[in-house]
Amino acid sequence: MKTITAKKFDEKFDNGEDITEYLDFSTAIRLKDIKKLKTETKKVNVDFPEWIIESLDQEAKKIGVTRQSIIKVWIAERLKAEIGHLQAS
Repeated sequence: MKTITAKKFDEKFDNGEDITEYLDFSTAIRLKDIKKLKTETKKVNVDFPEWIIESLDQEAKKIGVTRQSIIKVWIAERLKAEIGHLQAS
């Protein structure tokens, strides 16, 4: 898999160019698999130290998402990795 900057990737996508050589399909989830996942949400409150909040905000700003979004994505990625690790054992 080739790598490029996010800016170049966005330009290629916006221009309708083929971007598949820059995608990692090994981590992709098919739509039919997503339907199997539990999608009902449940609200939780978590207290973080101030430095974590500041770091989360910086990372979220870099990629243009909200703090809540980056927390959800990172936790989901970690859980998938842990589950995959357990299944591989």
